[in-house]
Amino acid sequence: MQVLLVRLPRVGQRYSLYTCGQNFSTAQHMIIVHGTFPVNPNHRDDALELMRKMSLASRAELGCVSYEFYVGLTSPNTLLLFQEWESVDALQDHFQTDHMEEFLKALPDVLDGEVSTRRYEVRSTDELIDGDASEFEPEISPQRKTRISSAFARSAKQE
Repeated sequence: MQVLLVRLPRVGQRYSLYTCGQNFSTAQHMIIVHGTFPVNPNHRDDALELMRKMSLASRAELGCVSYEFYVGLTSPNTLLLFQEWESVDALQDHFQTDHMEEFLKALPDVLDGEVSTRRYEVRSTDELIDGDASEFEPEISPQRKTRISSAFARSAKQE
């Protein structure tokens, strides 16, 4: 099975997704949200605690597959958020929780810049098309195929 990631509109918007000229409902497909939070170094401990509480509360929600903050290796004052939700409806319900309201209220006190978020829908290509999924596979030129084959051959000789 192949998986297709599709970038969706901003968080909080209702939408229909149009792909390959077809209209697909987003109600029952996994949603991934990635966020970047620049944290004020003077309030980093407060930010970590705030985000720890948010993770724990969010993971207990119906429809939450995962919800975790990570520290950026190249920038320790940048925290990364990765969320996975069973559906758009589950994510929309998440926005209505008390812990989301508390998080958004406290967040400006610990930030040092703008938060950026991206949201993706994950679905199997089997759901998008009947039969051949080759239209979703990248096209590789004959020259590139030759270079890739040569690189693998050189690697095998070195082993």
